[in-house]
Amino acid sequence: MVEHQDVTRTAYDGVVDLYASMFAGRLETQPFARSMIATFAELVRGTENLRTADVGCGPGHLTAMLKDLGLDAFGLDLSPAMIDHARRAHPALRFDEARMEAMPVEDGSLGGVMAHYSMIHTPPGELGALLAEQVRVLAPGGLLLVSFFGTDRAEPVRFDHKVAPAYSWPVDRFAELLAGAGLTPFARLLHDPASDRGFLDAHLLARLP
Repeated sequence: MVEHQDVTRTAYDGVVDLYASMFAGRLETQPFARSMIATFAELVRGTENLRTADVGCGPGHLTAMLKDLGLDAFGLDLSPAMIDHARRAHPALRFDEARMEAMPVEDGSLGGVMAHYSMIHTPPGELGALLAEQVRVLAPGGLLLVSFFGTDRAEPVRFDHKVAPAYSWPVDRFAELLAGAGLTPFARLLHDPASDRGFLDAHLLARLP
């Protein structure tokens, strides 16, 4: 796990300004993703536990969006350069350097966790442990929104992401992993890709019973 995360961290450290310029306004052209994030925020507000982690927050633009949607949002990312950028861009919000499988968060304390294309770099054999950490920090009734690249193949597909190696997932398989971690998947949205890779854009919502 350490080796692939070191590769990912170094890769994202090296593209902070370019990444921020490319993705800070990208949701303006992605209505489906915006709708899932808005639905997630509404459901988290309904739990009355507004504390929400944006894991793999990158430059912090989605953390700010969650804040605007009424959540007590903070961002976590393994890239120190991304965290520095997020703190400069959004000084009123909290951002901390952390790995997704070792979050500096108390057990059962969050109403929501959002992972927007931030689990894609995790090898399939290690994803279960990462999801267990999200379950650890969620309060009962808490929500998890995971967005990732979907594939119609039977197994995850490794591909050369522009920043670091990544994986696309069969949506049913990913939902099974969520269920195996103790979550209840209850909504999904699949739509045509925003890029030329040919993968679907996939969003899964799950709740901790």
